[in-house]
Amino acid sequence: MLAKEWLNNAQSIMNKIDETQIESIKKAALVMADSIEKERWVHTFGCGHATLPIQDMYPRIGGFVGFHHMLELPLTFFTNIDRGMSVQNFVFLERVEGYGKEIMKGYNFHEDDCFWLFSHTGINAVNIDIALKVKEMGNKLIVFGSAAEAEGKQTRHSSGKTLFELADVVVDTCVPIQDASVDLKNHFDKVGPVSTIGFVTAVWMTVLSVAEILADRGVKLHIHPSHNVPGDTTAHERLEEALAAYKERVVGI
Repeated sequence: MLAKEWLNNAQSIMNKIDETQIESIKKAALVMADSIEKERWVHTFGCGHATLPIQDMYPRIGGFVGFHHMLELPLTFFTNIDRGMSVQNFVFLERVEGYGKEIMKGYNFHEDDCFWLFSHTGINAVNIDIALKVKEMGNKLIVFGSAAEAEGKQTRHSSGKTLFELADVVVDTCVPIQDASVDLKNHFDKVGPVSTIGFVTAVWMTVLSVAEILADRGVKLHIHPSHNVPGDTTAHERLEEALAAYKERVVGI
C-alpha cells in the first residue's frame, strides 16, 4: 500500500532527524534564543514549499513572538498553473540573481538579529543572495535543508557557493534530494514528497528548544494561545497581548 510506504518514509525521516541532528538543533536554538532574549528577531525566509515551515511558525497556536517572516509573495503564492504568479514564474524568479538583494532592501536589521533560511537543495540564487547579505552584515545565519543529499550539486549563483556553505549552523532535514519518495507502477517519476514533513519536524524541535532555553533563563514568552477551548475565559486577552508584543517589536523593521 503506497500510503503506508509514504508514512514509513516520513517516519524514517523524523527518526533520522532525531538520531543525527539534535546537537545542530541545539546550536541553532542557542543562536535564536540569544536574539529573542534581547527582544530582537529571528528573520525567516524561504521560497516555494520552503515557505510552509515559516508559515507554520508564527502566528500559530503554540508559537511565540520572536520569529519574523520575510515572505515575498511571488515566491510564496506559486500554486497558479496559468496567468499571474504561475509556477513557471516562480521557478524563474527563485533563480534570478540579484532578486534577494532587492528583497533585503525592504527591511531594517539589527546586529542582534539572526536569520533562519529554508531551502531543500541550497542552490538557487535568491536564497544565496540573502545569505551573502547576512554574512556581509555580520549576523548569524542558520540554514535548514537536505544538506548531505545536496552535497556536490552545482550552485546557480555566481559566487560559487551553496546556501549550506554560507551557514553558521546547518540542520539537515534528512530528505532524499528528489523529495518525492514512493515509486509508482508504470511511471518514471516518484510520488509522495517528504520535504515538508522534514522541515516542519526540524522546525518544531528547534522552536521548542528555543522555548526551553528562554524559559530556563526566566524570559517571559508571548505565546499565541488557542482561543477555541471552552471555558478558557482569558484566551482572547492572552492572544491580544501576544499580538501587541509582536506589533511593538516589529516597529522599525
